[in-house]
Amino acid sequence: MTVDNRKLVVNNAWCTGCGICVAFCPVKVLEVKLEKVVIANPGACVKCGFCEMRCPDYAIHLQLQEEEK
Repeated sequence: MTVDNRKLVVNNAWCTGCGICVAFCPVKVLEVKLEKVVIANPGACVKCGFCEMRCPDYAIHLQLQEEEK
């Protein structure tokens, strides 16, 4: 069994709040609040990468997490 150890991360300095990532998220994990994208429901993320592929500002990505030892 493979464990996906990626975490969704938003770089607020780069986010323009355009909402493109929100529109492409198939499980509605993201929301725009105060003109920035927020991860409203991180537990529902299926780590498909659609948000990362569609963000014109490269402000959202799936980041590998260090494995706990």
